[in-house]
Amino acid sequence: MAEEKKKVAIIGGGIAGLTAAFYLQKIINEKKLPLEVKLIEASHRLGGKMQTVIRDGFTIERGPDSFLARKVSMIRLAKEVGMEDQLVSNSTGKSYVLVNDKLYSMPGGSIMGIPTEIGPFITTGLFSVPGKVRAAADFILPRSASNVDQSLGKFFRRRLGDEVVENLIEPLLSGIYAGDIDQMSLMSTFPQFYEVEQKHRSLILGMKKTTPAKPKTQASNEKKKGAFLTFKSGLQSFAESIEAKLDPHSILKGHRVDKITKVNKQYELYLNNGETLAADCIVAATPHKITQSMFSDYEFFDPFKSVPSTSVATVALAFPEQAIKKDIDGTGFVVSRNGDYSITACTWTHKKWEHSTPKGKVLLRCYVGRAGDETIVDLSDDRIIQIVLDDLSRTMDISMQPDFAVVSRWKDSMPQYTVGHKKRLESIRKHIKSELPGVFLASASFGGVGLPDCIDQGEEAVKGVLEYLNVTE
Repeated sequence: MAEEKKKVAIIGGGIAGLTAAFYLQKIINEKKLPLEVKLIEASHRLGGKMQTVIRDGFTIERGPDSFLARKVSMIRLAKEVGMEDQLVSNSTGKSYVLVNDKLYSMPGGSIMGIPTEIGPFITTGLFSVPGKVRAAADFILPRSASNVDQSLGKFFRRRLGDEVVENLIEPLLSGIYAGDIDQMSLMSTFPQFYEVEQKHRSLILGMKKTTPAKPKTQASNEKKKGAFLTFKSGLQSFAESIEAKLDPHSILKGHRVDKITKVNKQYELYLNNGETLAADCIVAATPHKITQSMFSDYEFFDPFKSVPSTSVATVALAFPEQAIKKDIDGTGFVVSRNGDYSITACTWTHKKWEHSTPKGKVLLRCYVGRAGDETIVDLSDDRIIQIVLDDLSRTMDISMQPDFAVVSRWKDSMPQYTVGHKKRLESIRKHIKSELPGVFLASASFGGVGLPDCIDQGEEAVKGVLEYLNVTE
């Protein structure tokens, strides 16, 4: 008599869910394990925020445009699905901060806005003399209290002062999370800065000591490699390649899981079409509020209700080369909150990603929406485009309307790791382990918002599933 297969439900077809489904099916096939996987996605496509528009020779990302090359889990997965030959590095170039209608070069040697070289910091016009003197207090200030979470804003303001935070650190960090750094958790976003301060006391000296030495000067004909990677064919093609490796019968699109309850040692999943699925194990690769809604019978998920998410939009603008009268040597800029701009950043995509743009064309990708300033996302495409063009015209002399524009809205898409995030998550996971064993969380809401972070969580969930079901990996 054949052994009855255990059923694993993976809810959510973003990169975390795709990763879990891919590696779980790979292990099942290699080890001939008695497991059956079902990947359930509410929309009619997989890949989550990895969405690419290919138009008139342009490759335009609607969501993320790349990932950090040093986070190797995404490179490893690309090799697994035969996409390694599509990987390309970004072109390097100057980046800027827009403060009071002026573009300032990012000070050399700064790591996420923290200076590690004194010369560029002293000579930059980004900060006033009093602002620079205040930042120098980092050399004498004591360490923060041990193991106490605090906001990024509080931590950096204490060490470097308001001016450095508002004109450099905040635009950079909030660009990653679209959040309010005075609410975001230090321990859940950048714990390495806390660790550097604890070990070296001075953040500046600590970052200088722990930053790897610059590589020796490259040959003049050797191109400097960027820190980011993407796929020539677009990030959506990566999601499609992963999907192509999955058993098509294991994928259920266009079905939403409305509720999950534990019945004896199994779980019942109630779908929006009235169907019910049974599972022995669940990977919830969904945003935190959807996760809470699915497990609404269990009060220990309730803290997720109060965790905010920010709405953002990206605006890609395609122009002929001659439309840009004032060309800028660089790959983009971030915007200080001190100015009256709606855009939060702009990437000169045609310079950062050469494969993205046909010869003789220009591609600008702007970002709007952040914590406390999200209403712009709800405006019409035409209105958003005009606001972005008005902002850009104050920095670049653009003489023409774009050939076309692509506006992409991401409602409540950026989870905010507010102070206490780590402890909240630990408490919820502890309750899950005791009351809902066999349930695992994996998404941008929990352990990192970057694509490799989500892949790491998907891989970790697979380990948890195999261990819980007590099958040989």
